Amino acid sequence: MNSRSLLIDGTVVTVRELGPSDVSELLRLHHSLPIEDQYLRFFSTSPRQLEDFVQRMVSPDEPQHVVIGALHGDRLIGAASYVVVDDPRSAEVALVVSHTEQAYGVGTLLLEHLSSLARRQGVHVFTAEVLTMNFRMLRVFTSMGFVWTVTPDGDVVHVELGLDPGEYYLDAVAERETAADVASLTHVLRPGSIAVVGAGRSPDSVGNALLRNLVAANFTGDLYAVNPHAKSVANVDCYASVSELPEVPELAVLCVPAKAVPTVAEECGRRGVRALVVISSGVDAEELMNAVRAHDMRLVGPNCLGVSTSSPGVRMNATFSAHSTLAGDIGLVTQSGGIAIGVQEELRRLGLGLSNLVSTGDKLDISSNDLLMWWEQDPQTRIVVLYLESFGNPHKFSRLARRVARHKPVLAIRSATSEAGQRAAASHTASTATPSVTRDALFRQAGVIAVDSVPELTDAVMALSWQPVPSGRSVAVLSNAGGLGVLAADACEREGLKMAELSADTVEALRTLVPVTASVHNPVDTTAVVDEATFARCLDVIAVDPAVDAVITVTVPTALGDPTAGVHRLNGKPILAVRTGQTERLADNVPCYAEPARAAAALARLAERADWLARPREFPELDRIDLPAAQAIVGGREDGWLAPDEVVKLLKAFGLPVLGGTLATNAEHAIAAQQAYDSPVALKAVADDLLHKSKGGGVELGIADAGGVAAAFRAFQQRFGDRLRGVFVQPMASGGRELLVGVAADEKFGPLVVTGLGGVDTDLVNDRAAALAPLSTVDADDLLHGFRAAGSALAGTNEPAVREVLLRVAELAASLPEVVELDINPLLVSDTGCVVVDARVRVTPASHNDPFLRQLRTS
Repeated sequence: MNSRSLLIDGTVVTVRELGPSDVSELLRLHHSLPIEDQYLRFFSTSPRQLEDFVQRMVSPDEPQHVVIGALHGDRLIGAASYVVVDDPRSAEVALVVSHTEQAYGVGTLLLEHLSSLARRQGVHVFTAEVLTMNFRMLRVFTSMGFVWTVTPDGDVVHVELGLDPGEYYLDAVAERETAADVASLTHVLRPGSIAVVGAGRSPDSVGNALLRNLVAANFTGDLYAVNPHAKSVANVDCYASVSELPEVPELAVLCVPAKAVPTVAEECGRRGVRALVVISSGVDAEELMNAVRAHDMRLVGPNCLGVSTSSPGVRMNATFSAHSTLAGDIGLVTQSGGIAIGVQEELRRLGLGLSNLVSTGDKLDISSNDLLMWWEQDPQTRIVVLYLESFGNPHKFSRLARRVARHKPVLAIRSATSEAGQRAAASHTASTATPSVTRDALFRQAGVIAVDSVPELTDAVMALSWQPVPSGRSVAVLSNAGGLGVLAADACEREGLKMAELSADTVEALRTLVPVTASVHNPVDTTAVVDEATFARCLDVIAVDPAVDAVITVTVPTALGDPTAGVHRLNGKPILAVRTGQTERLADNVPCYAEPARAAAALARLAERADWLARPREFPELDRIDLPAAQAIVGGREDGWLAPDEVVKLLKAFGLPVLGGTLATNAEHAIAAQQAYDSPVALKAVADDLLHKSKGGGVELGIADAGGVAAAFRAFQQRFGDRLRGVFVQPMASGGRELLVGVAADEKFGPLVVTGLGGVDTDLVNDRAAALAPLSTVDADDLLHGFRAAGSALAGTNEPAVREVLLRVAELAASLPEVVELDINPLLVSDTGCVVVDARVRVTPASHNDPFLRQLRTS
């Protein structure tokens, strides 16, 4: 363990395991404490006893002793340890924090890392004895978020912490991480002083353009330029080096040649600079990060456009964009500088501005996760926009995005969907692009509104910025041009919206306002002769109809007038306008689109957000799960496929309805199994490298007697030879619809649960739905109905039984990281229930990564 983490004030510290070379520093830390901070009874013994205890804790011959420390620079400011005494699932924990650093979250940070390390070693409970006078230490333990008990015993309190990371614990960790991250990012997004290193005199240089942008934006802090060949650039005083600046800049923006970046970063670190923005591309990542790590700095980039802020009291445009950023309430983070410029220009044209722009480039340190935490706490930011080509920590991203999306819309431009796009993304961001199916599942479950282009993004942002979300998906279309109204209705249907059925009262009221040639049924066509006042009254009549959740107006100017001026804001319902050829903002903040399809798509994004906000968040508690039995089956295994009988035991341990069967290693055993079932059976060959049994000729169905079993066994022996390990004998299942349920594990994203048509249809039709485990009840419903053929496939079947199978499979995948692949095919579904007829499971040694551990990104 060796990671960089943040304290509550944004200070970067290193958390690592301690060894024999750290004994003197550990003893110094203990001896520096006042008596009231010595909380364990054996720490108040003699110095010699304490030294012996510390020596044993860091001894390589004592594997049951684990010690980690938090270091600020070279100084140890806190240490935590656990000792397994008798029960291997329980350990005594010790914690000590420097007296001067006890208000900055060192103790909770160390306990988070120590508990994560302990869980990997099979420890599930920490115990401690704390002096009753040590209120601060008691508060550290009880604020962790774990399930805990406290038992007073004279002048000592016995504390017990359960280390299973439940929701309350993860929420507590997230709260601490957000506070620390926001404090850290202040040096980047609200700096009091900036130095532009590499501010060239040529107007064509990036450094010159960036410095001019800072000057033009009237940066509110102290501004310096570093250029050894000039006395001033853009009327800003220049200095020969960072070390010669009259004060330590809080933020340094590096625009120097790539080879010089690590050296300049090291100089900035030695001077005390808190954060870097590295514009240069082609930088040696490891050399740069060595300097960043050594001096506890935060980093944006390299290979980026820069950063900007329009928060109150801060005017900072540290980018080399051609135009300044309008002040606004949209937070934008992007890996691509080109996308940043494109989005910025489109929003600017519509009068929409940014609260912050952060171009992360190669994102060696600061990423979208950091910015999500910043914007969650920033009252100025009302909408978050992301362009991501890769995910460093998708589990943390999902939890963060879900939390932010509860209060602020989060939008993302999808990228690298095609194979060519993935190659390009990997090439220019030095990252591996995320598979599109996994990414889309992540976005959908986290409440992220996904779009495919910059225009689609700005269309959605217009609607989300200026209109409320609808209470449903029923839309009314009002136009003065019948054909365009029909196109709008068609577009709404394509987007999953539905045309509202207007009430008789609404239809009658419209008849009194429009000519007899008008159409008063949805879509409503007023004809081209109505004026703006009449059009406005028609809009009011439609808007009060309870069947209408939203309205799209479509208007064209004629020689008789232009009813667009009659379009106005509605009370509590969204309204989107269409005026061919023009995308703009009408009066009353009504977004106006150039064509009906764009308006319908934007309204669908509003409805998508409304649907997600209304989703319940229940994760069901499933009974009949024997986790220890399941862990015994998959634990300690090498990479490979489980035997059929092991698969049956594993699925049954999670309460799945398995048909079952008997593994027979010879013909006599197979015959005995068939006779025991006293019914026709299926024989499935168990042979090396035989994964698709039907394709490989490894299945014989409907065998009703001993002769048939013997003949099938001999046929398998001839077909597979020495590869044959036996046969799996199963009773024939009754008829029903065949479905596929599968799990594919991803090292970063975790398990992806997939469903679709099963049996022979699996390979004929590419029709799947996918979601990331664990699944909420609503996630399972989405998965159940998410593939195209779901409606016909599930007609007349027991859907609740299938839903429960999905929930149990997701629970299995989330609970057993060893399971990297699982295929249930077919899952036989009928009106009475469902049964797993065949399944295969591949396991591999688990890595036990902790995605929620508080640590900064590593390059």
